[in-house]
Amino acid sequence: MITTDRMAMVDRNAAALGVPRKQLMESSGNAVARAVRERAEEGDRVTLVCGRGNNGGDAMVAARFLEGFDLRVVLLGRPETISTQITRENWAALGAAEVPTETVTDSRSFDLDDPDVVVDAMLGTGVTGALREPEATVAEALNAADATVVAVDVPSGVDADTGAAEGAAVDADAVVTFHDTKPGFDDFDAEVVVEDIGIPDAAETFTGPGDLLSIRRSPGATKGDAGRAFVIGGGPYTGAPALASQAALRAGVDLSFVAVPESVKTPIQSYAEDLIVQPYEGDHLAPDHVDDLVDTAESHDDVVVIGPGLGSHDETVEAAERFLSEFEGRAVVDADALPVIPEVDTDATLVLTPNRKELVELGGPDVDDLRANQAAIADLSAELGHVVLAKAKDDVITDGERTRVCRAGTPGMTVGGTGDTLAGITAAMLATHDPFEAACMAPQINGSAAEAIAGEVGDGLLASDLLDAIPRAVWGDESDE
Repeated sequence: MITTDRMAMVDRNAAALGVPRKQLMESSGNAVARAVRERAEEGDRVTLVCGRGNNGGDAMVAARFLEGFDLRVVLLGRPETISTQITRENWAALGAAEVPTETVTDSRSFDLDDPDVVVDAMLGTGVTGALREPEATVAEALNAADATVVAVDVPSGVDADTGAAEGAAVDADAVVTFHDTKPGFDDFDAEVVVEDIGIPDAAETFTGPGDLLSIRRSPGATKGDAGRAFVIGGGPYTGAPALASQAALRAGVDLSFVAVPESVKTPIQSYAEDLIVQPYEGDHLAPDHVDDLVDTAESHDDVVVIGPGLGSHDETVEAAERFLSEFEGRAVVDADALPVIPEVDTDATLVLTPNRKELVELGGPDVDDLRANQAAIADLSAELGHVVLAKAKDDVITDGERTRVCRAGTPGMTVGGTGDTLAGITAAMLATHDPFEAACMAPQINGSAAEAIAGEVGDGLLASDLLDAIPRAVWGDESDE
């Protein structure tokens, strides 16, 4: 079973793997045509009612596979308003092949006539809410017709995730859906046919650009909607917390705070004027600082990053354990804070970001190839009760039940500091997403940022180089397939 959001992600990831939506549309259209042939006699009147998106494109492809029937293809809207390139191409192909087509721009002019089979391809799984015109009138006509109605992917007007409709909706006799069934189909009276259209398993196993489709800021967003990062680090090292906090900003949080010892306040402030530095007394994190840090983080609903550059002073280790035991929010635990995890009892929602050595210290497998040992990492995640993002050439992300692999990145990322940018990006994603999803998105962004500038810096990559490339990785152009 797959949700509509995840289906969009899988489609996009398949394209990145070399299986473009155009190829998938050929397969899905062929599947729709098969469903029609199974329900119609040769010579029957078959009407395909097409929307202007890819759902309509599936039916346009199906029309090319339906020789031997009395065909009629109806486009709801003007051809120049078709929304995707591949659907425009398939509409043009029908015209070139002299398949009978017509357009409807006014619901009052729609006449279904008397077909034997109707294909509902008005709206796909990505469209929710009450049907507008002319779709609402057409849906009523389909429901009143004495014809077999075959819906493409989902009956128009029905929410594929819930099965609910906010008004008029097509009452289909059969639904041809793709790749996997949808959550809202459980209680359908219609026959549901799930068709394999050639999406590779890798589109779900490996992270890809599809995982980033949900990162879109609302036009009406206000300050704070994208979250705040609160990086607790520094002491022996100043670059690590600065990189993490700047990466969080570049990945989309509205504000980024850095809590560091007073002794390193000035150098960290000098790295970027965008950082809000909140110093505490001394030269390292100590238990006396914990209450104020917890209060600050929880009062502002910050996503915490704890660990970058902290060091391993005994008081710092004690403070990290105490912070995590008292904190009840969301946190990314990295670097020097990781050793306390096996013993800490916490109600916080954590994403752990260990490298191979730190993974062993957490109780994970002592191996070079994490991908080949992902089952053991999943067992560790289940035992600890936290999402694990294990860093290596191929990163392994798991919550104990679900496991994904991220292959994005370049050899230049072995340079120090790229784990700190990853921690900051993870915090930005955790501000607005489920912990497992955030942990899948972050290494894809970090690795894609490195790939974007590989031609400029090669193996001379600096972690700071990634900062300017992160926005390109997060909000890069989506291809119109």
